[in-house]
Amino acid sequence: EYGREVTLLDGDVVRTRLSPGLGFSKEDRDANIRRLGYVAAEIVRHRGAIICAAVSPYRTTRNECRSLVGEQLFVEVFVDTPLEVCEARDTKGMYRLARAGKIKNFTGIDDPYEPPLAPEIVVDGAARLAEENADRIIGYLLKQRFILPAFNLTGKATTDPDHSHRERK
Repeated sequence: EYGREVTLLDGDVVRTRLSPGLGFSKEDRDANIRRLGYVAAEIVRHRGAIICAAVSPYRTTRNECRSLVGEQLFVEVFVDTPLEVCEARDTKGMYRLARAGKIKNFTGIDDPYEPPLAPEIVVDGAARLAEENADRIIGYLLKQRFILPAFNLTGKATTDPDHSHRERK
């Protein structure tokens, strides 16, 4: 739709298929994210586009993935969402289990999340609709020429790549 074939790597699916023996210790989370980074780098190396949708709590590991993919081709999107909002949206009850001590090393509860220092894109996961955030991301990708103009998710023509882009802080 935007001139590119895109592969979506969902962190939960990849964990089940490529990393079934891994738990949620820091080492295991890092291993899972490194595997995502390797697959992403291979897809990019063959001129594909990829979206990795995963909780990647540690800066160092995210930066390793950036190096694998390539600095100019890696776009980090930080979905800035307060912990309370994440908990309120938790349909699987994972936060409740973590707070009860039934899940250990849970990001935001008893394991840290290290926010990125300089992501290419920051979207507000609490105050904006998912569609608005998607439009912001698409605006950035258009401006940087990762994708070609088409129509955004709300059906409006996307001819101005700045209409929804928030500059890097």
